[in-house]
Amino acid sequence: MGTPASGTHTDPAIDVARGVVAELAGEITDAVVCPGSRNTPLVMALMAREDIRVHVRIDERAAAFLALGLARAQRRHVAVCMTSGTAVANCLPALVEACQSHTPLVVLSADRPQRLHGTGASQTITQNGLFAAYVETLQVDAAAAATDPERGVRAWLRAHPQAHINVALDQPLVPDAPLGRVAAPRTTAPRPVNAFVDHGEVAVDLSLDTVVIAGDEAWEVPGLEEVPTIAEPSAPAPLNPVHPLAADQLHPQQVIVVGHPTLDRRVMALAAGQTMPPGGEVIVLSRTEQLTDPQRAASRVGSRVAVTGAVRRGWLRRCEDTSQRAAETVRDVLRDPEMGITGLHVAAAVADTLAEGDAVFAAASNPVRDLSWVGLPLGGNPTFTPRGAAGIDGTISQAIGVALARDAESPDLPTAPRTIALVGDLAFLHDCGGLLIGPAERRPENLTIVVANDDGGGIFAGLEIGDPVHSDVFERAVATPHGARLGQLCAGFGVEHSRVDNLEDLVSALMDAHQHPRFHVLEVATTRASRRRLGQAVRP
Repeated sequence: MGTPASGTHTDPAIDVARGVVAELAGEITDAVVCPGSRNTPLVMALMAREDIRVHVRIDERAAAFLALGLARAQRRHVAVCMTSGTAVANCLPALVEACQSHTPLVVLSADRPQRLHGTGASQTITQNGLFAAYVETLQVDAAAAATDPERGVRAWLRAHPQAHINVALDQPLVPDAPLGRVAAPRTTAPRPVNAFVDHGEVAVDLSLDTVVIAGDEAWEVPGLEEVPTIAEPSAPAPLNPVHPLAADQLHPQQVIVVGHPTLDRRVMALAAGQTMPPGGEVIVLSRTEQLTDPQRAASRVGSRVAVTGAVRRGWLRRCEDTSQRAAETVRDVLRDPEMGITGLHVAAAVADTLAEGDAVFAAASNPVRDLSWVGLPLGGNPTFTPRGAAGIDGTISQAIGVALARDAESPDLPTAPRTIALVGDLAFLHDCGGLLIGPAERRPENLTIVVANDDGGGIFAGLEIGDPVHSDVFERAVATPHGARLGQLCAGFGVEHSRVDNLEDLVSALMDAHQHPRFHVLEVATTRASRRRLGQAVRP
């Protein structure tokens, strides 16, 4: 482990903390810290570094998701630091999402020394191995520091994109004098920390009618550029896009799954070979250890393709025509006044008012699906969505993290690039604590959080439990109406809020956000009463 920075402190806890942070500084530009006693040496060491931006949050769960949002946008490790005990356990949801989405994240936890374990000491739990189902713990204490370079922090991070570093710290925790500042140039370039897993090369004959299904973590596969592609919002925008609602109309001879698609049942049925003619083949491409093949339908797996043949013009026309009909069906349904204003209407307004360079953060529930139905992905609009474990946990915190990362990427621009987050009311309420940002902390300069508020879980209306025959259970225990007043919540957190109840005002508010960059919440009153009927109507 690296030697402590300048200064003459001899307290073991301070020396260990400074050594850990010195090695972290070579891998991170940002850290999120939470208040506590046992992690004081780590917090002091982090705040002494001029090359690390420190963000402070009260709640460890929100802090971990803020770090995850920063890491999604930066494509490099971000650390979240907390005290001992259950504070550490609160990081599990974010760490699970990081592992499932292959997003770099460091949980930097302070621990009590070994002599206090098993004694009933306050805030003492088993932290070493706490996340063993997902990551191995690097245990650091004063006795082990600087003795094993292969298990040093920097080497550990380079070998572990998602990491838990558990630092045992004993009294005294605070030095007699303040720590001196450590000046060092800040690394700004994104650093891909995941070593690609190469599953080999697959031979692909493009003279067969082929569809690509591109999900989260997809990439532009050389050789497949012209193949008709069903692309989820966080996938690269394809040259020949196919609407997801056309998935079961095409009946291709060959399906190539790239990355981690998850959104649409029709698309996933196609990925499983269920809507292909006899003899059709499913090929899965991945650059991680994860293969998205829930039905085990793939006959071949790879990371690269060797292409023969060419895409037939007739196949391109058929895919284009079928896709166009599906897209037009969606827009026709949105014009039906009997549908009211739904989350899909809100997603359409967001997609239609995006400017080039805007980034989109979409909650994992209906918002990301709705965006896929109304036209995303779009070139020039990076899109982030938590599709690893696909939970709504930490949605607001992640969106703020993405916006803060974009702010830091463009410090010389007169206006920070805009991030627009599309979330539902349940996702908003689930992480409303993410809006708690202290007066001394960086706040997003240009973030619009659009909340489609249908007073409950509209996504479930389209599932089997949403059938009216189950209405007694559905409305109370699944739809979960809440009656929360989002404006009052925002006011309590000191965040600007406005509410609209019609599409004209929504579009006007979105356009105003382009002209007046700021951090604010835009609530849209929507209905879920027509959501099941809408879902049925958009299917061609």
